[in-house]
Amino acid sequence: MANKTRVVVVDDSALVRSLLGEIINRQPDMECIGAASDPLVAREMIRNLNPDVITLDVEMPRMDGIDFLGKLMRLRPMPVVMVSTLTERGADVTLRALELGAVDFVAKPRIGIVDGLKRLADDITEKIRIAARAQLRRLPPAPAAAPAGGPAGAAPARPPASIGRLSTEKIVFIGASTGGTEATREVLVNLPPDAPAVVITQHMPPGFTRSYAARLDTLCRIRVAEARDGERILPGHAYIAPGGLHLSVERSGANYIARVQDGDPVNRHKPSVEVLFKSAARTVGPNALGVMLTGMGADGARAMREMLDAGSYNLVQDEASCVVFGMPREAIAAGAASEVLPLAQIAPRLIERLRASGGLGNRV
Repeated sequence: MANKTRVVVVDDSALVRSLLGEIINRQPDMECIGAASDPLVAREMIRNLNPDVITLDVEMPRMDGIDFLGKLMRLRPMPVVMVSTLTERGADVTLRALELGAVDFVAKPRIGIVDGLKRLADDITEKIRIAARAQLRRLPPAPAAAPAGGPAGAAPARPPASIGRLSTEKIVFIGASTGGTEATREVLVNLPPDAPAVVITQHMPPGFTRSYAARLDTLCRIRVAEARDGERILPGHAYIAPGGLHLSVERSGANYIARVQDGDPVNRHKPSVEVLFKSAARTVGPNALGVMLTGMGADGARAMREMLDAGSYNLVQDEASCVVFGMPREAIAAGAASEVLPLAQIAPRLIERLRASGGLGNRV
């Protein structure tokens, strides 16, 4: 059998450390090789044990988990899975952690921690497995004075080029999972304010997508919000599927509207990219542009092929720029990709395609 994934657990709660250690050690392909009560203890443990993955709490004594993560990703990048309490502040801090380079996160319950973590055991161990295989981003050295509210190490923003004639028919559909919060941000911040509507399914649990949308809204030139059932889909706006609900786009007279509904998970996910992309093929056809970003699994691959067959133009993120090359690989294998591009080229290529279409409904 291949070597086990070696994990260090960092959490100030002795109970959580014990529970996570038990969950990890029950897996045949991983082991908990150490547990630290705060980042300073963790620093020595990482130096001495050289783990493959660490799980990291946010609120801890002596050093905040976010401060520790920032230092770790600059000096010794390694796969990190955040274990964050499901609160509004927990959501904001978790998004900051993903921005700093954490691979993924687990939302631990505020009460009933023992039963809650046991129910999350499969999710926790799956995310550790994914993290162990993820491609990491090394953070640049901390700037002397970072722009207020801007992401760490970000270059000064340049105004995205205008598309010109505003299109009310074109819609951009984005699907993403692991690593996708930052990949989606990279695409959206580079779209001009006159971009067509963008509709997004990012695999996230309830309670996190509202904070994610609000954070993007402060960074982008288009408006970004959680999608609401029945609202009109408008140019210059991006709509994010609420965690725990499916998002699709339907036609209502001359308008497109968002349909936000509960339902069974699709491809084990809710929201599911498959649901969104199927609606794109069914409702928007050649006026759709599809984008598949980093993520584990195959969610959305078949539906993206349906989009292509219905006349859409699809961009898929390449392996080198993905945190996890799962969903993009499956989309390519399904024959769904019109082009495979590095993340940095996706927004410029979208703008190029939209300009060439002249805001009209026909393909170019």
